[in-house]
Amino acid sequence: MSRAMKQLFDVPAAPMIPLLGEDAGVPVRRIFCVGRNYEAHARELGNTVQRDAPIWFTKTPSAYCPSGAAIPYPPGTANCHYEMELVVALGTPGFRVEPQDALDLVLGYACGLDMTRRDLQGAAREKGLPWDTGKDFENSAVIGPFTRAARFGEPGAQRITLALDGETRQDAVLSDMIWPVRDLIAHISTLYHLEPGDLIFTGTPAGVGPVAPGNRLSGAIDGLAPVTLEITAPE
Repeated sequence: MSRAMKQLFDVPAAPMIPLLGEDAGVPVRRIFCVGRNYEAHARELGNTVQRDAPIWFTKTPSAYCPSGAAIPYPPGTANCHYEMELVVALGTPGFRVEPQDALDLVLGYACGLDMTRRDLQGAAREKGLPWDTGKDFENSAVIGPFTRAARFGEPGAQRITLALDGETRQDAVLSDMIWPVRDLIAHISTLYHLEPGDLIFTGTPAGVGPVAPGNRLSGAIDGLAPVTLEITAPE
């Protein structure tokens, strides 16, 4: 007779992100991220604009950081960048979803910061290697409270901005996305069986740049709670 294996150590439960105005939260199952989804941003980094299919990468749930946190400057980098993004939380499963049905899977939306170790990302890309260490690290997925989709409406004309120490650095509208949210969901649903708790970072506008200890970031999207972050001295 087989016996249940003994668990040698505990692992953290899935992070929980608040749902605005409710005594409830969104548990994080997986984090999917899209690269080069704003043409001006792709060009500012000298990248080719990709129009045949979205460029996907992932972050682990342990990369989550709540809005309002103060975090040490990340280790292993001398060029950490902010990237302001719309984050989508799925609340319904889906597989091979058609674009016209894709928004039915959405539970809510939030402001997010895709923090990036740009020097590590660039060095890996030049060698044709994966750039996971440039994107997936502790505190690299900063997310504000989610607002239910019915309250926010369909992403489109809403303004998205990022201020560094009170100075606006990123300023665009969500309709500038090359791949709108419904198309992103439809595409990723051909690659994965999507489940509640899956999150999607939808890409960043132009104006990304480095942070330093002492900096304060504040990101906003019309109709959503803002996301804020303070950078402290490295550990």
